[in-house]
Amino acid sequence: MDKLKMHSPNLTEEHIRKIRDLFPGCVTEAKDEDGNLKLAVDFDLLKQELSDSIVDGPQERYHLNWPGKREALLTANAPIAKTLRPCREESVNFETTQNLFIEGDNLDALKLLQETYLGKVKMIYIDPPYNTGNDFIYEDDFAVDKSEYELASGVRDEQGNKQFEEDRWKQNSAAKGRFHSDWLSMMYPRLKLAKNLLRKDGVMFISIDDGEVAQLRKMCDEVFGEGNFVAQLVWERAYSPKNDAKYVSNSHDYVVMFSKNISEFTIGRLPRTEDANLRYQNPDNDSRGVWKPSDMSVKTYNIECDYPITTPSGRVVEPPTGRCWSLSKKAFFERLRDKRIYFGVDGNSVPCIKRFLTELQFDGMAPTSIMPYKDVGHSQEGAKEVTALLQAGAFDSPKPVRLLNRLLTLANTDKDALILDFFAGSSTTAHAVMQLNAEDGGNRKFIMVQLPEPCDEKSEAFKAGYQNIAEISKERIRRAGKKIKDEKGASSLDTGFRVLKVDTSNMAEVYYTPDAVKQEMLFDNVDNIKPDRTPEDLLFQVLLDWGVELTLPIRRETMHGKTVFFVDENALAACFDTGITEELVKDLAAYQPLRVVFRDNGFDSDALKINVEQIFRQLSPETEVKTI
Repeated sequence: MDKLKMHSPNLTEEHIRKIRDLFPGCVTEAKDEDGNLKLAVDFDLLKQELSDSIVDGPQERYHLNWPGKREALLTANAPIAKTLRPCREESVNFETTQNLFIEGDNLDALKLLQETYLGKVKMIYIDPPYNTGNDFIYEDDFAVDKSEYELASGVRDEQGNKQFEEDRWKQNSAAKGRFHSDWLSMMYPRLKLAKNLLRKDGVMFISIDDGEVAQLRKMCDEVFGEGNFVAQLVWERAYSPKNDAKYVSNSHDYVVMFSKNISEFTIGRLPRTEDANLRYQNPDNDSRGVWKPSDMSVKTYNIECDYPITTPSGRVVEPPTGRCWSLSKKAFFERLRDKRIYFGVDGNSVPCIKRFLTELQFDGMAPTSIMPYKDVGHSQEGAKEVTALLQAGAFDSPKPVRLLNRLLTLANTDKDALILDFFAGSSTTAHAVMQLNAEDGGNRKFIMVQLPEPCDEKSEAFKAGYQNIAEISKERIRRAGKKIKDEKGASSLDTGFRVLKVDTSNMAEVYYTPDAVKQEMLFDNVDNIKPDRTPEDLLFQVLLDWGVELTLPIRRETMHGKTVFFVDENALAACFDTGITEELVKDLAAYQPLRVVFRDNGFDSDALKINVEQIFRQLSPETEVKTI
């Protein structure tokens, strides 16, 4: 009987399998340091296959590089032996909600979500920590310290000697470079993992300031592909200038927008405004309704479109110098007969084409790259929203709900879309998703991820009783959900969330490192599950390992004195008790679940353990049977 692997996927192995699909001869078998066979890439042969396009050695090329990049890539691909543990007491409507709040490091969370939510997320929004020249709260193993950076960047040699005379400019330049590297190393693996979760028509938005926008664009070009760039939106975050600015009062931030696949993505359009509609009038009382004039001349010259036109008043009009008409002579007279050409009230003006409001190609208006605060809110609006909900100035620089509403529109989210924010902060994204659902009857779902970063003891949040940012984030969702339900009268609106916390694996260390265990310790480790873990903890690790959605309904039932979990009725059945009998196994098989899992040492006899698969083959042949 197969065992579940109980760790996040090894992305390096997945990449090798993809290479094997394209170039079967380039993937062979090799032995690892322990003598076990594994798949390996024959890079010499792969280079030969790609000999016309490969860049080898120190040849010049255009790419983004920094000290720590290779380590960041290795870390993104490496599996982790961690899990998500449910926390019912901090959840809202745990049994029925389709929303998730994951507490923990987002790098771990993204790895754990890889199989369950691969290609399922319509929109990702993140507001990562801006690079302020300080060390980050996200202390990844691949972040370089000062000495490592100076060696890698040539500031010092291997003996620690300075390579040049340090003046103030060089000191500042080296320090900024190190923090650029740290920030890029923090972001790079997270973006690579996040991209995997996007649907084919999915899109990602990243808030950023001037400090790292250039590096972020280059990094996203590499991760998503330059051709999948959609826009670099400018958000007017401040409504008044700062007169104490040293040089220029900075009133904006950026929102960088990349699609998973630009050919699959369709931008969401904005509702038409009254001002936009006022540009359409009907001075000639056309029965087709209001229209607006459109210039009939174009720059691109075509001799067939260069001809004189006689106006109703008798004046002869030629195209402007260097231009021609946008219509051929035949097309012009067709539109003239259809009363789609206008010469002005007196019939003496240069002709124009009538564009009717009712005949617009698209519904709504094309969004512009500038998002003024009057349309999407400003920083102070975001702060006031959090303060009003939590009765405390509990968070620095939260984004306003109106900004997220605009991004949800641009993402063209369908009513069942899944939205992810893995730098959740105060959970403005969750607030905006719930509000949009209340307005249009949608059933969009969210996944928020937030590190339990401690609040400064001098902060208003700490004084208000919040120990960390994750607590603020969860409480904001609770209160925003209640407020939206009360104001909109949407009693059936899903404003709940399941809280899951990143933790070490439920399996004892001996489960992963058997070579490190002495023979005399084996009898002390018959039970491979940590003693402080509950059956529901085990269930959620199984859901992750099998790629089953983490928000499916869970039913608990007692059968033959044992606790059995049914996930979405027959999607998965699980029993982690010991002393499992043949009668229980047969009764479970009668349910014909798609999957069933038991504890490896849970059977009341070795004979039953051996026969379990045979029992299911006879009674429920489609069921996949595994143990932990």
